[in-house]
Amino acid sequence: MTFSICVRERYTDDTGDGQVRFGVAVTTRLPGVGALCPFASEHGAVATQSHTNVELGRKGLAYFADGLAVEDALDALLAADEGRNRRQLHGVDADGIFAFTGDECGEWCGHRVGQNFTVAGNLLAGSAVLEDAAAAYESTAHGEDPLAERLIDALAAGQDAGGDKREDLTVQSAAVRVETTEETERLDPSHADLRVDATETPIADLRETFETAVRGYEDAMARYADDE
Repeated sequence: MTFSICVRERYTDDTGDGQVRFGVAVTTRLPGVGALCPFASEHGAVATQSHTNVELGRKGLAYFADGLAVEDALDALLAADEGRNRRQLHGVDADGIFAFTGDECGEWCGHRVGQNFTVAGNLLAGSAVLEDAAAAYESTAHGEDPLAERLIDALAAGQDAGGDKREDLTVQSAAVRVETTEETERLDPSHADLRVDATETPIADLRETFETAVRGYEDAMARYADDE
C-alpha cells in the first residue's frame, strides 16, 4: 500500500563534532500513513508497511536505543511475528541497514538498498518507483538543503514513476520525519516531523506544509530573537 525511504547521513556540527541524522518519508493511497509507518529517533529510522504492524517500528527504535544493531533488532522482531510474510520492514541505524519484503506482499513489491539508505514499496506501478526515488535521493545526498525537503523530493520522484498503482483510491497521505544525534539548546525546527493525513495530492501538500513550516519557524525565531 506504500512506498518509503529511510536514510542515514553523517555531518559535522557547528562545534566540529561528528553527528548523524536519520530520516524517513512515506506515502500511500490511504489516509493517516504518518501515524502508522514512519519511525525515527536519534538512534535510527524504520518504516513498517504492507499489513502494517506498528509494533515493529516502536520496538525497533527501542532495540536501537538499547544498543542492538538494526539487522539483529529487525530480524528478531520479524522472527517473532506470525504475519511476517505479509510485512515490509526496512531501516537504518548509525552503522547498518536492513530491508525485508515478505513473500505475500502485494505486487509489485520489493526493496532497494544503498550505502546509506533503503527504499521499499508494495502495490506499486513497478520497479521504477523505487529506482527513481532512490536515484533522486542519491543525487542530493550531499546537498545543503534540509533532509526533510530532499526526502520529499525522493517521494515525488517515485510518485512521478507511477507510485501506488491503486488509482481508484483517491484519498492519500504522506509523512516525513527527521531526527539527529546533535543536542541543541534551541527548539528543534518544526519542519522535521510533518504529516498530511487525507488529501488527493499528498506530495504537493507535504511540500507546501514543509515550506510553510520553515517560514513559520523562521518568523518565530526572528520575532523572539530579542528575548534571548
